[in-house]
Parts: sequence; structure tokens; C-alpha cells
Amino acid sequence: MKITFLSDNLQKKLPFLNHAVSSRGQLPILSNFLLDVKKGKLTISATDLEIGISSSIPVNVEKEGSVTLPAKNFSDLLANIGSQKLTLFLEGETLRLTGEKIKASFQTIPSDDFPNLYEEKGEELISIKKSQVEEFISRVVFAAAFDSSKPALSGVLLDKDKNEVLFVATDGYRLSMQKNVFKTKEELAKPLVIPSRVIREILSISEESDELRVFISEKNNQVLFSQGETILVGRLIEGEYPDYQKIIPADFNTKTEVKRDELLNAIKICSVFARETANIIKLTIGKDRMIVSANSPSVGEDSVEISAKTIGEENEIAFNAKYVLDLLSSLDKDDLVFEMTGPLNPGVFKIKEDNTFLHLIMPIRVQG
Repeated sequence: MKITFLSDNLQKKLPFLNHAVSSRGQLPILSNFLLDVKKGKLTISATDLEIGISSSIPVNVEKEGSVTLPAKNFSDLLANIGSQKLTLFLEGETLRLTGEKIKASFQTIPSDDFPNLYEEKGEELISIKKSQVEEFISRVVFAAAFDSSKPALSGVLLDKDKNEVLFVATDGYRLSMQKNVFKTKEELAKPLVIPSRVIREILSISEESDELRVFISEKNNQVLFSQGETILVGRLIEGEYPDYQKIIPADFNTKTEVKRDELLNAIKICSVFARETANIIKLTIGKDRMIVSANSPSVGEDSVEISAKTIGEENEIAFNAKYVLDLLSSLDKDDLVFEMTGPLNPGVFKIKEDNTFLHLIMPIRVQG
């Protein structure tokens, strides 16, 4: 193997590729990058067996070939050598890198030992704009469980309702649902649960192309995302997803409109006191105002009044402040609607004049 290329092209790719490098050290090969040179391209791959990432750059090829080398050392070196023309070539089991006033060598492991990221892409399910993904997925993925005895809760559900694709995430205490008018290229035979880690990684892909293509391989139980010269692969989660439709309230007796930035600021202020009492904050809803408050017997109490426009009954409800902050921080729309039916029933947040999104939070029972 022997190639020459511009360091800039590779430096842009390595930070994202490092997301898939294993840090556990159980299998040395998983701490390596796979370098594969073929048809004028250098493709670098990484996997920790949970996710896999590959990305390509154009190179001048003198000799094709493939090899693996330590990912961290290679990345750290490339990050510090600036912009220059580099040459990579293999001598026996040593990969040598040369550039302007720089020489380095890496011990390698044969590429045959590196796991395949995927055998086939599968059927293309959706092709969507990356900008749309960033907006919609960020509203949902944070609600998935980080660690759960029910594996399905650690994923994001991809479901279909008539002509709409739904993204749903829940950890049992909150639920986010985003409907999208995306037409699928293939029929969604059954709901799919994609690991939330894979969904989060989509947001980190940095490519000039704005088209994100989604492939499903039922044979290998994998989902594959392709954007430009980068591919992200993950394994679908097996297991039954909760019937999320059952917990979404069909009606409400209190509906209030608030500004996101005002509510966010009020929650942050009250969180200072809520920290001492299991992070509990209370929302007291009046006709033209909402009062956000927190009470800690050992510290004190505070409250913040914000303007609101309420239809229906005056009401109050308590939440975990972190859940509300997570939601408000994920939205980029300022006009919100909050609906509830009582202090012991879920509260539902929506975006005003947008029927494609909702976020549900389970309340906390408080005394008094």
C-alpha cells in the first residue's frame, strides 16, 4: 500500500471516526482504524461492535492495499501536524508516514482480523435532508433511557402511522414523539427500534452533502445511515416497545400558552432550590400567568412568575425540573402550549400551531 494525500482532508474525518473506536481494550483490533485503499480512495473504518463508522477521502494511489493501525496515536499525530502533503506506505508490518520535516511509523495488525461493518446496505427506507434530521431528532432522542432493564427503552422507535413516519423515545417517565411527512421508499414491515446512541451520532456527521439516506437490512438486523462519503452502522434493538399511544392523553381541561425562553429561565432559577428536594418544581397555572416555584425546607424557597394565556381550569402540577429543562433546551421554537387534566395525570408540551410534535412528562405527587 502506498498513497499521497492532503492532511486537511483526513483531519476533518478523524474526530467523528473516533466515536466508534473501542476504549475497553478487550480486543486490540477494536482500538485500531482499518485503512483500505482502493480505486483512488482511502476508506477509514472504526467499530466497537455496537456501532461502526467508515469515511473516505480522495488520494493518489501508487499501490492499493489495506491494514489496521492504532487509532489514538494516528489521530493525535494528524491533529498536530498542520496542513501538508503526506505519504503513507507499508513496509512489511510497519506503516510509515512522511511529510514536510516529519517521519513516523506505526505497528500494524493485518486487516483480515478487522470485523466487517456490514455485509449489505439493505433496502433504502428514507432519504431526508440532514437539516430536517437535526431539527426533528434533537426533539426526541434525549427522552430515551441511557440505562434500562428494558433494552427497547434505550432506543428510538421508528414507526409508521398512515403516510407519516414517527420517531418516538421514552424512558418511562417522559415521552417525545415527532411525526414527519416523509414518504418511505420501502414499506415499513414492522416498527424498528434504533439505539439512541446511533441516533445521536447522526447529528455529528459532518459532510457537505445534505442528503441522509437510511437503509434497513432485516437479514443482518442492522440500520445504516449514509451521508456523502460517510457511513454509520448500528444494530437494531430486539424487544417489544411499549404501546406509547395508550399513555398520550386524549383531552385536557387546562391549556396554556407560554414563551419557551421565559419558562426556561424560570425553571433554571427555581432549580437552584429544587436541587435540595429531589429536583421538584411546581407549575401553578392561572388565567394570565404561570408561577414556577420550588421549596426546600433546609434552604428556602423561590418563585418566578411568567406571562401565560390559559383556556380552561386553573391548575397546578409538579415535575422533575431536569425533564422540563431537557425538553426546553432541545426546542428551537418559542411559542409553546402546555396541556394537562390534573396534578396526577401526565402533562403535555406542544409547539403552537404544530401538530407534529408532543412531549409528555409524568408528574410528581407532592404534599400540599
